[in-house]
Amino acid sequence: MEPSQTYLDVKNYYGNILENKNDLKTTACCAIQSPPKHIKEALKYVPHEVQEKFYGCGLPFPTGLQNCRVLDLGSGTGRDCFVLSALVGQNGAVLGIDMTPNQLEVANRHNDTFAKSVGFKKSNVEFRQGYIEDLAAADVGTGSMDLVISNCVVNLSPRKDLVLSEIFRVLKQGGELYFSDVFVDRRLSTELQNDAVIVGECLGGALYWEDFRRLMQKVGFLDFRIVARNPIAITNEEIKTRLGAAVFESVTVRAFKVDLEDTCEDYGQAASYNGNDPHFPSAFVLDDHHTFETNKLVPVCRNTANMLKQTRFAKYFDLFGQGTEHYGKFECGTEPAAKSTTNAACC
Repeated sequence: MEPSQTYLDVKNYYGNILENKNDLKTTACCAIQSPPKHIKEALKYVPHEVQEKFYGCGLPFPTGLQNCRVLDLGSGTGRDCFVLSALVGQNGAVLGIDMTPNQLEVANRHNDTFAKSVGFKKSNVEFRQGYIEDLAAADVGTGSMDLVISNCVVNLSPRKDLVLSEIFRVLKQGGELYFSDVFVDRRLSTELQNDAVIVGECLGGALYWEDFRRLMQKVGFLDFRIVARNPIAITNEEIKTRLGAAVFESVTVRAFKVDLEDTCEDYGQAASYNGNDPHFPSAFVLDDHHTFETNKLVPVCRNTANMLKQTRFAKYFDLFGQGTEHYGKFECGTEPAAKSTTNAACC
């Protein structure tokens, strides 16, 4: 695809201006969550150079990935791909797509070394140069992926509609999108959206909640869920002044390619988690308002039921109720994480 000025600015910012994460002017592209134990174990094997050139804002690592095929959009120097490599195992596969040659050079240089460090006979990771808006050009097939992740990269795209459409295309039925990114509570001015530094700092292209909701529903993700959210402090005074009253957050979102409605409906269903996920034997967290304690029966809307029974999580849950008789709108007892997405996410 033909590079726009935004693509060129982003490629220059991450390929030439930033030597490592210490060169960032704000904390927007910095992960602040504490990873669970099994993620920490995988991170131990990631080379120092890769870690230093990591610019993510979250932990896009869902559970249950053994033997899965995973795509990382905007994979950079490969940190998340290497973590995913350990999570999917030798029989799984990880594909990283990035448009910046300098980043890909670092990732490829460490690929075989990482595989050996975790005891694999050969690497299960491949890196390709390409644009996340045109995955077909990078030879990513329709329905070929179990999971698509991204870490603070979608905001950098000037065509988020194409990114989300391509994600939906490459996911198999029952597959999942699980990504972390920067969100903002309003539409920013054209000036801010085109500023090379503010865009490079993951702020100029931050996703406005309502626009994001509309795009997700348009491509087919009728019900997306918030997993985690953290406020972003703008510590650079010059940038803070230019951004005005806009409020930014790092948010992790998940969405499934399954049969869903655009709101939560009650079909008399309930779910029970059997505790078989080795990393989470006591409780399974689906989103910010669905935590399933082991062996506890929990009433669920039909969307949640389908997320559990039509995906790789089916082996972890017992579902009860035929789901054929409608009892009206499903009322959750918890407010959603992002109040502006109430008609896109459960409850």
